[in-house]
Amino acid sequence: MKDSTESILENYYIYLRLEKGLSENTLFAYKRDISKLHSYLSNLNIELEAVDAVVLHHFIKWMGETQIKATSQARILSGVRSFYQYLIHENIIQSDPTILIEMPCVGSRLPTVLTVEEIDRMIREIDLSKPDGQRNRAIIEVLYGCGLRVSELVNLKMSELYTDEQFLMVTGKGNKQRLVPISPLALNEIEKYKYDRNQCPIKKGEEDFLFLNRFGHRLTRVMIFYIIKKHAELAGISKQISPHTLRHSFATHLLEGGANLRVIQEMLGHESISTTEIYTHLDTDFLRSEIMSCHPRNNEKS
Repeated sequence: MKDSTESILENYYIYLRLEKGLSENTLFAYKRDISKLHSYLSNLNIELEAVDAVVLHHFIKWMGETQIKATSQARILSGVRSFYQYLIHENIIQSDPTILIEMPCVGSRLPTVLTVEEIDRMIREIDLSKPDGQRNRAIIEVLYGCGLRVSELVNLKMSELYTDEQFLMVTGKGNKQRLVPISPLALNEIEKYKYDRNQCPIKKGEEDFLFLNRFGHRLTRVMIFYIIKKHAELAGISKQISPHTLRHSFATHLLEGGANLRVIQEMLGHESISTTEIYTHLDTDFLRSEIMSCHPRNNEKS
């Protein structure tokens, strides 16, 4: 007996959570994107497992007509492709209808990057006389100094901080763990913050989380976003930035300093080197200065 669409979807989401180890946020994104296709097919009385390439082409056309942006279309189709690969794996369908589907053309947008001077300015502008001052200073030092994702930062635990060895144990996407070096400067800021942290009433179950709010709960992703935006504005930085901007800056500054791309890949926890290669964009002034100083033709005397 053929499984119902609802049963197939439920099993797929269980597979993503348990076997792929996806976070709740990522799982929600997959559900949202698959629901777009499911809703479209429901209006046509077509089951998800009965879809072919022609139906998917019509779905793509429909997304364009409903003014869904190319970036969103690409994300939705990526989720759809993953779903049909799962159906093949489970022998629910015999052929993958997404094979001949081309992803929408999306222009590659380089990430916003802060200069070292701008990051220093953000840190200098933090008022250490305020209760959250030292905590926020430690947060920025860890985000920039270790290149963490915001989800990795908010879930960072005291027990994962190896002070003597100067390493953090970070749990990234898919619950994959990696060791990330941490600078003595960042460790020093954390040690100063621990005094303030110990003054607040820590809630049961939150004792091991490093960064807490004044009520003793671990910080949320939204709160980290607010902290970064606030201190950027106080430092007079007009760029549109987020916590991820510090991760981009970390990778870019490492590359500019001569770090190997594979090393940066390991530090960032990227599964594929192609993800890391976005950081091979360099500031044009830096790129020009490197070429002018290093290329033999530019050192020839006329």
